[in-house]
Amino acid sequence: MDAEGLGWLWVPLHQLVSWGAAGAMVFGGVVPYIPQYRDIRRTQNAEGFSTYVCLVLLLANILRILFWFGRRFEAPLLWQSVVMILAMLLMLKLCTEVRAASELNVKRRVFAAADNKDEARARPRRSYLDFNPQHFWHWNSFGDYVQCVLAFTGVAGCVTYLSIDSALFVESLGFLAVLTEAMLGMPQLCRNHRHQSTEGMSIKMVLMWTSGDTFKTAYFLLNGAPLQFSVCGLLQVLVDLAILGQAYVFTRRPLKPAPHAAHPASAKAL
Repeated sequence: MDAEGLGWLWVPLHQLVSWGAAGAMVFGGVVPYIPQYRDIRRTQNAEGFSTYVCLVLLLANILRILFWFGRRFEAPLLWQSVVMILAMLLMLKLCTEVRAASELNVKRRVFAAADNKDEARARPRRSYLDFNPQHFWHWNSFGDYVQCVLAFTGVAGCVTYLSIDSALFVESLGFLAVLTEAMLGMPQLCRNHRHQSTEGMSIKMVLMWTSGDTFKTAYFLLNGAPLQFSVCGLLQVLVDLAILGQAYVFTRRPLKPAPHAAHPASAKAL
């Protein structure tokens, strides 16, 4: 009798929990980047954050949206990709502005044109055939990043449109999308290993990565998401744990002696 009497409460409560989980999936992915965004804005220093993280997330979420056209998965996962793309563009915009303000090298690096030796002359004609791979993802203008993202989206969209009837292509596209996202932490992991330091990296961001990826993987498993999502979600959690391990190891090491004051340029270069 009591169970029947509480039946009227169970249905709306279950619906509320479902809405909460869906909202967490849509917006929870961008929460880890809020502390990093605030740190960069406060310190005006973006060296501790790898912008390749933005590249990985942009590629992964663009591919995931294209995968949705071939295999319709849950709407919260689709909207999560849209929100994440907007968030990564904001992160790139901030990092580009901060680095442009503090960069001593004034030589232009662009996506759609080669460097112009005489920048005092009129604006050079820009062509995508002038793309310089040496400067990939190290451009001076936020507009160049936007052009690159749009170019990739256009090419990937055309290929998907032409191959949408192939089940093998669609499944491969979905696996590529989630595998790319699973490699999210690799640029930060490699950067930390290369510098043997996690200075400038927000520990809060990585902790939120770990908790968010754990929740996301559990969501995939409980809601019967495509197998690619669950497998790559587990891989993503392992990478997050490896970055936390780096933070623990590097912070326990004794600090290196400061470089000699007579060589400030060398210290800056490192």
